[in-house]
Amino acid sequence: MLAQGENLVQSLIQQSGVQVNGTRPFDIQINNSIFYRKILSKWSLGLGESYMDGDWDCDQLDECTTLLLRKDLNESVKGLARLRMVGEVLRAKLFNLQSQARAFQVGEVHYDAGNDLFERMLDPHMIYSCAYWENASDLDTAQENKLKMICEKLELKAGEKLLEIGCGWGGLAAYAAKNYSVEVLGITISKEQQKLAQIRCKGLPVEIQLIDYRELQGSFDKIVSVGMFEHVGEKNYRTYFDNAYRLLKDDGLFLLHTIGSDTTISRTDPWIDRYIFPNGKIPSPIEISQNIDRLFLIEDWHNFGPDYDRTLMAWFANFDAHWLEISKNYNQRFYRMWKYYLLSCAGYFRSKQGQLWQMVLSKRTRNGTYRSKRMSPILLSSS
Repeated sequence: MLAQGENLVQSLIQQSGVQVNGTRPFDIQINNSIFYRKILSKWSLGLGESYMDGDWDCDQLDECTTLLLRKDLNESVKGLARLRMVGEVLRAKLFNLQSQARAFQVGEVHYDAGNDLFERMLDPHMIYSCAYWENASDLDTAQENKLKMICEKLELKAGEKLLEIGCGWGGLAAYAAKNYSVEVLGITISKEQQKLAQIRCKGLPVEIQLIDYRELQGSFDKIVSVGMFEHVGEKNYRTYFDNAYRLLKDDGLFLLHTIGSDTTISRTDPWIDRYIFPNGKIPSPIEISQNIDRLFLIEDWHNFGPDYDRTLMAWFANFDAHWLEISKNYNQRFYRMWKYYLLSCAGYFRSKQGQLWQMVLSKRTRNGTYRSKRMSPILLSSS
């Protein structure tokens, strides 16, 4: 019976072009045969957990994941694994996993993991979202280019009030305040992010609040949200956009920067949900367009999804290079978990299942014509 299960798992994996115990760097090397049992019982959750447990290894985990995702093996799954996927769909449909009462969970689980980790993994601005690699050869430049492009897309002007929904460690808030002379209110659901952001923005016209977006009051010239919409959840999409509409002035602009899915999905990968981003949900184009209907116009929709592959590979290089400095605060299982997270996500974007969108939205009341902006060499030279 066990041999039959092993043959089934090997057959499914080999459909993608990856081999079990093969000789190529993207092939899976089995260290413990319990790997097969975990895959058969938990599918993608079992794949990630068995890697964390050291049951298997792969020299090019990012490319292995790319090949597995391109084949979309979920469509071949039968039995218990199929039932588990159905259960994940029902869980997302029946419960509001991103309700106000649960809003702070992802902050506590992921963003409060430790500033020592993120300080060494990220760029000097500590930007934890996709960089923009046009005309850039290193992570620091690519992230600064992204910050400038966001500010230019928002057409920021001195004296304006900017709201940042999901401000991270304050990198964009500080950049906008310094370079565009705007006042910024940044909000986060992570206590650790708030503490460090307040330190990094000290002396600037920036306020950092620990608050859920649904509790916000006020009126803002511009709104930006970078890498936060993935935590909103489909049951709250309309509420999110309703709040942005309420908070934005009639002549304002709203820039939404989010990971997107090539197709509408009703579940989150169970491994990512359990270990990395609890209660997350990646939106599709139709889910966004349906939920901004009768609220916002789409002024610009910019997709640079492949840049996230390169960003994640740069983050892993930094994390791996600095592991010895921070390893006293974490164990080897955490190292394998974080490695699996970064490299498997790189594969997700490389497979083109994952997209990265920047959308500029406005109300119908806004005057004038919006001109799309990209980080051209001319724009870069003016920085």
